[in-house]
Amino acid sequence: MARGKIQIKRIENQTNRQVTYSKRRNGLFKKAQELTVLCDAKVSIIMISSTQKLHEYISPSFTTKQLFDQYQKAVGVDLWSSQYEKMQQQLNKLKDVNRNLKSEIRRRIGESVNDLGYDETVNLIEDIHNSLHVIRERKYKVIGNQIETGKKKLRNVEDIHRNLLLEFDARQDDPHYGLVENEGDYNSVLGFTNGGHQIVALRFPANQHPYLHSGGGGSGLTTFDLLD
Repeated sequence: MARGKIQIKRIENQTNRQVTYSKRRNGLFKKAQELTVLCDAKVSIIMISSTQKLHEYISPSFTTKQLFDQYQKAVGVDLWSSQYEKMQQQLNKLKDVNRNLKSEIRRRIGESVNDLGYDETVNLIEDIHNSLHVIRERKYKVIGNQIETGKKKLRNVEDIHRNLLLEFDARQDDPHYGLVENEGDYNSVLGFTNGGHQIVALRFPANQHPYLHSGGGGSGLTTFDLLD
C-alpha cells in the first residue's frame, strides 16, 4: 500500500515537531556519512533546532576550520576580514581609553601637567577637590562610628561604676547588708557575665568558698575583661 504524500509545512504541534526534527536529523547525518564513505567526499552539516540546540556532522579526519578555509579558497572570499576589522577597531578604542586613564592618573599625582591648558587645569583642580570631599566624608563617617562606639563603651563603664558605688554605699549604711532572712550570713561575689558587660551578684554562705576562674570548663563564676 503506497504511503500518502506528506504536505511540507510547519508542524504546529511542538512535540510532533521535535520528534520529526530528531528523526530527519538522524537520517540526514546517516546520508552524509554514506556520502563520505561511498564518494570520499568531505561533508559538514551544522543544524540548530528551534530550541537553540546545536547539532553538527563533519567527515572524519576533517575539521570545520579546514572546510571554511577550503571554501574561502574556492569561492575567493575572506569570511574573517570584516570580523577582524571590527575587532581591530574595538581594540583601538580600548587602547585610547587606557591611554587616557593613564594620563589622568599621572596628572592627579602631579605629573605631565605642564602641557595642560587653562580650562584643563581648572577641571583638574575641580576634580581633585571633589575627590578630596568624597574621601573626607567617608573618613568622617568612619571616625563618627568609632566615636559612637567609644561613647557606648564609656556609658557602659559609667553604669557599672555607679552600680558598684551603690553596692558600696549600701554596705556602709546597712551593717546587716548581705544577710538573707532565715538563711544566715552570706558572702557576696560580684562578676561579669560571660562575654557581656552586666554585673552578676552572687551570695554564698560564709562557711563556703566558691571556686572562681577566668574561662574554661568547670563550675563557679566565669569572668572576662569589660572592654576588648
